[in-house]
Amino acid sequence: MQFIDLAAQQARIRGSLDARIKAVLDHGHYIMGPEVAELEARLCAFTGARHCIACASGTDALLMPLLAWGIGAGDAVFVPPFTFFATVEEPALLGATPIFVDVDPVTFNMRPDLLEAAIEAVRARDDSRFPLPGAARERQLRPAAVIPVDLFGQAADYEALLPIARRYGLSVLEDAAQSFGGSRHGKKTCALGCHAAATSFFPAKPLGCYGDGGAVFTDDDGLAALLRSIRVHGKGGDKYDNVRLGINGRLDTLQAAILLAKMDIFPEEIQARQQVAGWYDEALRDIPGVVTPTVAPGNVSAWAQYCILLPEGARSRVMARMEESGVPVNIYYPKPQHCLAVFADLGYAPEAMPTALHVSRAILALPFHPYLEQDQVRRVATALREALA
Repeated sequence: MQFIDLAAQQARIRGSLDARIKAVLDHGHYIMGPEVAELEARLCAFTGARHCIACASGTDALLMPLLAWGIGAGDAVFVPPFTFFATVEEPALLGATPIFVDVDPVTFNMRPDLLEAAIEAVRARDDSRFPLPGAARERQLRPAAVIPVDLFGQAADYEALLPIARRYGLSVLEDAAQSFGGSRHGKKTCALGCHAAATSFFPAKPLGCYGDGGAVFTDDDGLAALLRSIRVHGKGGDKYDNVRLGINGRLDTLQAAILLAKMDIFPEEIQARQQVAGWYDEALRDIPGVVTPTVAPGNVSAWAQYCILLPEGARSRVMARMEESGVPVNIYYPKPQHCLAVFADLGYAPEAMPTALHVSRAILALPFHPYLEQDQVRRVATALREALA
């Protein structure tokens, strides 16, 4: 059994993949070739966003809007502590101070009520209101941006988050690395009203290429123009007319070609993910001590992962026994971001973000992909039941 089975998908679309790759080899435009523009148009049509700027990775997709907004030293950027490192890495890399905002115990997405409390605490430099890093207590920071994460495939609560951001003048960057293909109240992720959205095409993502890739989405014409410049070393009229600092964030044409072949079946795969998740819900429902994922009302999850919660202290034993049974499992994420050594200088106590800390100790990801069969799901459930017995 595979944790994520990319080979089954490849077998299904091998003819289309071969034809797409051959076309790139024939025309020879290996970087930012015509397939990149075709992919951007296709992704705009899929999401409903006005602009799509394809780039070299999901990490670059997070970095580019922050560069366009001038995020840097003296800025506070609000991020969840339970996420992949890149969400926090990029604002920190630019010199901004990450302000962690704990997550909801059910969806694992950022809590809007805590976001407002964190903003107020930063403005007042008062950590009696909300846990703050030392930098936010020692000097006045400007609340500048918030990066909600659509964790494990489902969108955050943007109906609550966006009004708070508008009230305090924060730019909002949706981290949709795991939610591309999902929706909220009928609108696709990456087009939920944020100033910009970033997604990743890492191979394990719901829509993944065969290497690194990403994209930024926005409805803002001016921001889109800035992003296209930043993507190519801050170019102006041409690549040797550099008008701002940028990055080498271009998407390889071969990766765009691969994504175009995958887009042909992507809607069907999103539906298949709903079916597999439903099988898991049914198979795991009566296993004592197991908490299965809950999708918030109005959300359609892209099901990047299927993660359960176990009783604290049971995970190591369960993982060992499931591996012995031939069932691969994983942990997303073993440490919340505020507990990582790289952020030790911020001075957060582990207990400052209690939900993130609890979830990191209890979470377990089960095998999940759109080609998983029902008998395989039952096998996983049996192995889990036996491991917990």
